Amino acid sequence: MNMNNILKQAQKVQEEMKKVQEKLADIDVESTSGGGMVKVVANCKLEIKSIQIEPEVINAEDKEMLEDLIAAAVNQAIRDAQNRANEEMKEVTGGMLGNLNLPGNFNFPGM
Repeated sequence: MNMNNILKQAQKVQEEMKKVQEKLADIDVESTSGGGMVKVVANCKLEIKSIQIEPEVINAEDKEMLEDLIAAAVNQAIRDAQNRANEEMKEVTGGMLGNLNLPGNFNFPGM
């Protein structure tokens, strides 16, 4: 392989990664906590799109439990969205970036 071909391939991968980045806003993941009592939908750009809470969980006397359920569902939605975004990127890069051992919070959606 010559350097010209390598540069062309790198440019092609970069263009494909940009397309995937744009596509991530349209890919939704759904997570729940409390046995489905709290449901969170997020996209793979790590934006929360909706939160649904079952009425029987809403209790002024147990506000902390509801807050914990919401936090758990949001955190799981973020993890699921990050994983899905990374899977999408692996399809483009052929897993080339997967062996870089990037720092813990380095994920593609925030590039």
